[in-house]
Amino acid sequence: MANQDWFDKDFYKILGVSKDVSAADLKKAYRKLARTHHPDSNQGAANAEAKFKEISEAYAVLSDPEQREEYDQIRAMGSGARFTAGGQPGGFEDVFSMFGQGRGRGQSAEDFDDIFSMFNQQQGGGFGTGRFGQTSGGFRGYGGPQRGSDVTARTTIDFVTATKGETITLQGEDGKPFKVKIPAGVSDGQKVRLRGRGRPSPDGGENGDIVVQVAVRKHPVFERDGLNLRVTVPVTFTEAALGATIEVPTLGGDPVKLRVAPGTPSGRVLRVKGRGVQTAKGTGDLLAVVQVAVPAHLDDAAREALERFHELESKENPRADMMAKARG
Repeated sequence: MANQDWFDKDFYKILGVSKDVSAADLKKAYRKLARTHHPDSNQGAANAEAKFKEISEAYAVLSDPEQREEYDQIRAMGSGARFTAGGQPGGFEDVFSMFGQGRGRGQSAEDFDDIFSMFNQQQGGGFGTGRFGQTSGGFRGYGGPQRGSDVTARTTIDFVTATKGETITLQGEDGKPFKVKIPAGVSDGQKVRLRGRGRPSPDGGENGDIVVQVAVRKHPVFERDGLNLRVTVPVTFTEAALGATIEVPTLGGDPVKLRVAPGTPSGRVLRVKGRGVQTAKGTGDLLAVVQVAVPAHLDDAAREALERFHELESKENPRADMMAKARG
């Protein structure tokens, strides 16, 4: 939301990205930080929720091209557009001092009107003329009516709903229900914006938005990797060593059969094309990560068979190469 805090908040620094970061790299940086600082993953950490909110606010602004442009303009005014009363370069606080001793950052909206009018006269325009509309809903220019403020809401949905998409009903701040279309592939911490559904303008301008922040519950089997779905698949030692055909679950569909090649190690990824998250932007894959399961209990026959096998394989030390490299 555009407000005077934007003069002080460096959203690029918060997300650890450069000012020319692409939309794809911005999303990648946000997802990494959101996973690290999500309150569900930091139980008991006093500042986890505050940090997560800070990250989410930064991404919400920079991921919206219109808000990002407005943010960059505001930040530029605080650091680069510096003038004194005579039109000469000077400190930004010098501008505020023209409107009264000691008023500085505590200026009213009317003071900002005068400030921006001064910039327009000295620079020949730039940001437009008229009023600076400071609202929680957005920075909508300096001329014309003030935009209504945004209304924020939160909801928690299950993993399948987040993956497939669904229309849900939430309770508004006025007690009335409203519907929200959750797009397929929505990520944990992502915001869904309902344009024009927020608070009305105080002077006939456009309404604010409803901004719904979505939290996604974890799935007991699957996890998201962008548009891909990951699932860890246990296999027996003999299946991994000799090869086998195994069944792997899919999200909301029938299992698929995969071929495990002989000698498959733990950690190998078997890919099933097109069985990941389906969105308007594309479809991901199902990534089955092989995990060789070690039996916790052995009967006498199994133990004897393994001991015989151990005698046969004892000529080959799987750690020999590692030990040689460690010795230099």
